[in-house]
Amino acid sequence: MAGVDKTIIPVWGGIECTVHRLKDEYRNQLDNSGHQTRISDLELIAALGIKTLRYPVVWESVAPNGLKKADWSWVDERLEKLQGLGITPIAGLLHHGSGPSYTSLTDPDFAEKFTEYAVAVAERYPWLELFTPINEPLTTARFSCLYGHWYPHSRDAQSFSTALLNQCKATVMAMKAIKRIIPNAQLVQTEDMGKCHSTKKMAYQCRFENERRWSSLDLLCGKIQENSLMTGYLLELGKVSEKELEYFSSNHYAPDIIGINHYITSERFLDENMQHYPAWSHAGNGRDRYADVDVVRADINKRAGHYNILKEAAERYNLPLALTEVHLGATREEQLRWFMEAWNAVCKLKHEGVDIRGITAWSMLGAYDWNTLLTQKNNFYESGVFDVRSGKPRPTALAWLIKKLANGETPAHPVLEADGWWKNPGASYFNYSGKPTARELPQVVSMKKGPLPEPPSRTILITGATGTLGRAFARICKIRNISYHILSRQELDITSQESIENALRHYQPWAVINTAGYVKVDEAERMQDRCFLENTEGPALLAAACLRYNAQFTTFSTDLVFDGKAHSPYLESNPAAPLNVYGLSKLCAETKVLKVNPAALVIRTSSFFGPWDEYNFISQMVRTLEENRYFFASKDHIVSPTYIPDLVNNTLDLILDRAAGIWHLTNPSEISLADFAFRTAEIANLNPELIKATEAKQLGYKAIRPTYSALGSEKGILLPQLDDAISRYIRERETAATAPVYPEAVTS
Repeated sequence: MAGVDKTIIPVWGGIECTVHRLKDEYRNQLDNSGHQTRISDLELIAALGIKTLRYPVVWESVAPNGLKKADWSWVDERLEKLQGLGITPIAGLLHHGSGPSYTSLTDPDFAEKFTEYAVAVAERYPWLELFTPINEPLTTARFSCLYGHWYPHSRDAQSFSTALLNQCKATVMAMKAIKRIIPNAQLVQTEDMGKCHSTKKMAYQCRFENERRWSSLDLLCGKIQENSLMTGYLLELGKVSEKELEYFSSNHYAPDIIGINHYITSERFLDENMQHYPAWSHAGNGRDRYADVDVVRADINKRAGHYNILKEAAERYNLPLALTEVHLGATREEQLRWFMEAWNAVCKLKHEGVDIRGITAWSMLGAYDWNTLLTQKNNFYESGVFDVRSGKPRPTALAWLIKKLANGETPAHPVLEADGWWKNPGASYFNYSGKPTARELPQVVSMKKGPLPEPPSRTILITGATGTLGRAFARICKIRNISYHILSRQELDITSQESIENALRHYQPWAVINTAGYVKVDEAERMQDRCFLENTEGPALLAAACLRYNAQFTTFSTDLVFDGKAHSPYLESNPAAPLNVYGLSKLCAETKVLKVNPAALVIRTSSFFGPWDEYNFISQMVRTLEENRYFFASKDHIVSPTYIPDLVNNTLDLILDRAAGIWHLTNPSEISLADFAFRTAEIANLNPELIKATEAKQLGYKAIRPTYSALGSEKGILLPQLDDAISRYIRERETAATAPVYPEAVTS
């Protein structure tokens, strides 16, 4: 944006710190992320240039048994550390919670009890200045008391209204009490802010929800009487009394900064034509039944987006604003694109004169189980600025982006030249049947040797145009709107220095993914020279050239580098000892590639299967059983099968994170090939009696294979569980279009 000084907008950080209650069980996101016992995270955050951090001083954690038994030790240590690092905390006292067990959102004394805790915080830490006493009071009231997801699990309008007013009254009382102790204290009031859209018939419900979204801020600002729809709703049938509403006319406490939290799911679409949408989206208001879905899944052209949402808030309240949560659970380039959309929005508004105080990289350490609104403990992780799955935070591509912005630099990356899927009609990841949406596939092009096509601006090069893995990368790069070229051996022969130089000089890629190589494990025993040329020498030549051309390099290895003597999944650091020529060629490749290019990424994987080719083990099994024929599978070899879409997506994320070294990527499992076949047949409703579990020696293998080659990871990248992968494979196989023989380049 020409003429806009983007450095004037500070980049804040935030740590997902929800402590919520399900019946009598409390769950703490800090336990999930490991931050509860890892104070060193704060140094990593400070190193990015972040000077303001939304940080938990959470009631349920400090005083679960009352203030007299409060334990301040954790908070003492962390706040002192933040002071030393020069980071200003925004103290959050209640984050999507209902308080300790001695209160709840509908407790008549909730506000008084909460204020007592807030006073204790202010007295103990009188140097604090920024407070978010209660995060997203409207959202919490909805999820806890209208939809019943969280404690007290109510589902009625009166409980919702009581919870909303209780939280807002508690905020007013707490801030007034804090202000008496800390005169400079400021209220940073957050709320999830979206917008509702609808069909003509559902316009009345849409209007109500669009007015309801302002209700917590209207109460705090003393404007609730101007919101006639919400005032009428709250007073209707005695949900609350006029006296309770009048409290906010004379006792309101307008935020010093309004914090807007905006997610891709925050904007909704209401449609009475429920047959077009899945059952989980069906809702009702007592008058009509309708589907309630994300607007980006229904009609992206209706989406307001960050800029318009913020502008509406600025016009309504004329108060300083901040984006206090910017997060997207998605692939890495989409996370980058989402944050940049938010960044460009706040810069534009700042340029137009809106008082924007900051933009927040939320979920610095990621978040767990928000795909089910925290109602299920399924360990579903969305990475943030750091990925914490290994127990040691690893910077992702977002860390690079945040550091650039926090230090006043302009981030530039080829994937930022393309739009996110939410801006591309027909490009959403799933349709409403729950199945992957069919995308337009690249066209089949000639494989004749000739002049190289004109390159796009910055691209990924993929070798191995005729192979399963190469085609899968091309397909998924297209889905993810990442510019790529996939090259045949005629266009890039990895065993030829001249061919490599020509291709890299011509395309100037920012990354190269090598999927080419010799793949016939048994024939490698008699074709050793060719196997080593294609699997070892070629990748090493390409890796060295990538270093010269400043292109990230990725190549693939195998579980066959191990000898099978282990009794638990092999980790990246375990010593390798291959039993056959193919495995040795891959191990030698790992060594040579990382020697000539230490920044290279080497992915070990195993027994991959996917819906877009008919030659992998599981596809052959399914086809054989569908034809009512017997299928023979080894019961002697224990492996970790890998679903190709999971492998490709995680590899692309690692490339964007600039990960290096050896990584294991498989769907977590230890299973024989025979049991893998049985499990797939069961999920696919095929006849398992046609599967014959056989000793390996009867299958005619020429190369010795390890009897146990399951892979695990100490680096924390875990693909979905195998049953989940098999189910998606079966579903996708039923609907997938035939994969092209040779996808052409696609420029984003």
